[in-house]
Amino acid sequence: MKKSFTILELIIVLLLLSLLYTSFIPKTNTNNIYELKNRLILQLKYLRYKALTDSKYDESDSKWHKKRWSFKIFNCNKNKDGVYYVMYSDTNNSGLIKGDEALDDPLSNKNIYSAHQCIPNNSNSKYVLLSDNFNIKEISATCKSTDAIVQISFGFDGNIYSRLSNDDGDSNNYKLEEKCIINIIDKDSNKISITVENKTGFIY
Repeated sequence: MKKSFTILELIIVLLLLSLLYTSFIPKTNTNNIYELKNRLILQLKYLRYKALTDSKYDESDSKWHKKRWSFKIFNCNKNKDGVYYVMYSDTNNSGLIKGDEALDDPLSNKNIYSAHQCIPNNSNSKYVLLSDNFNIKEISATCKSTDAIVQISFGFDGNIYSRLSNDDGDSNNYKLEEKCIINIIDKDSNKISITVENKTGFIY
């Protein structure tokens, strides 16, 4: 029987408490973007923890690496202006992200997922719709290497990747060689940055 918490579990609990505390502070546009920063940092740390404890390695599958736990930010489709994000593992190895492959939001137990239509639904966390909920105008990343605005994938071995290769047996390509900085600007020109260190995986 488990009788103690791991350090990672304690960190996640403390981050949850801090995020719940900030949710009771009266909201302004500036508060909104910093709430987003806190939320994304918490979820990215949880995503990395999930990757470290849920190895996708399978010697019988030459493309097992495509199932790594990943974070992506996309533009909504042409019928709706906006951006959204997902956290998921492509368990079907199809390249198409589905709601049942998404990570559960530790704050709401809802899917960290949206389809390209960016339509809210009760199964998904509403906060993934960044433009609708946080007034976000622009996002960029120093590690961009796919059609997504941002992609970061975490390996069970601690390595971090800017994309996942489509080639058989190519599990070590696209490792981050430098830290990745995600810059987010809202419509009032408030700006935040989130950094993922390539060597340590530290997220801040």
